[in-house]
Amino acid sequence: MKTLGLKRIGAAGGAVLMATLALTACSSSGGKSTGGGGGGKITMGFAQVGAESGWRTANTKSIQQSAKDAGITLKFSDAQGKQENQIKAIRSYIQQKVDVIAFSPVVETGWDAVLQEAKRAKIPVILTDRAVKVSDPSLYETFLGSDFVKEGRLVGEWLVQNASTADVNGDGNINVVQIEGTTGSAPAIDRKTGFENAIKTDSKIKVIASQTGDFTRDGGKQVMETFLKTQKNIDVLFAHNDDEGLGALEAIKAAGKTPGKDIKIMTIDAVHDGLTALSKGEFNFVAECSPLLGPQLMDLAKQVVDGKKVPKRVVTTETTFTQESATKALPTRKY
Repeated sequence: MKTLGLKRIGAAGGAVLMATLALTACSSSGGKSTGGGGGGKITMGFAQVGAESGWRTANTKSIQQSAKDAGITLKFSDAQGKQENQIKAIRSYIQQKVDVIAFSPVVETGWDAVLQEAKRAKIPVILTDRAVKVSDPSLYETFLGSDFVKEGRLVGEWLVQNASTADVNGDGNINVVQIEGTTGSAPAIDRKTGFENAIKTDSKIKVIASQTGDFTRDGGKQVMETFLKTQKNIDVLFAHNDDEGLGALEAIKAAGKTPGKDIKIMTIDAVHDGLTALSKGEFNFVAECSPLLGPQLMDLAKQVVDGKKVPKRVVTTETTFTQESATKALPTRKY
């Protein structure tokens, strides 16, 4: 997930991509540290997917601040949503002999070769936020992030439970349009799977159109504009992240409809803007996907550099929001 600030790098290309942000001044001995437990300093290379949403901006800030707090030197790159940029960044980190590499993959596939290079260099790799599909699971140490299938399932279950109020057009059917995340990305694939499996329990609920909005607000607006022109009797929108939903909300208003009433809206992420829309009744339901992974990532980094065994999968703890709970949460929301 999650549409999902520090936005994309442009034609400055490699120079900007490889620019690093040193958050603490420290060095590693012989290219390898003895890790947090051994008293040595750790250098982490982090390849961020981009800055496509408010969620991603909060995620980047959490990683940067947590590295500083943990005394870890962070070399940071922004891939602008392009896999080739992430691969270049990871290879640069290998050449620099960092102690650990972490990244949030743009898409699930196509990582075997570069991860093999990291393994040969004996540099452990941690996945954050998004998973990969590789032929050899030993190519990465652990995956820290949300359960995207569960997030989609929770949205679908809410719709099934509230089906009586979701038939906005009163024709006996609940017509759903879906704005997917980036094509090929783990959250887009898994959220769609979880949602569509959940709604199978109610034959009245049908997805009548589904298209990618690339986890962006502009993408969500453009896709919703298309749906409003091409689809009849839309009852419900499921957007794969808040930013897509917020963009779609603009399109719905521009079409003279009332979001949250004329078209029910469900999203995932629970960033501040998303919860604000929910508290106003413009969204109807939001499943949380926390971007604040920094502290857990730094703890895992110290463990793997020390050679300690860590769980292959670390799932973050999250919740869901309705209008009432969103209103209560907003005053203390950190992102």
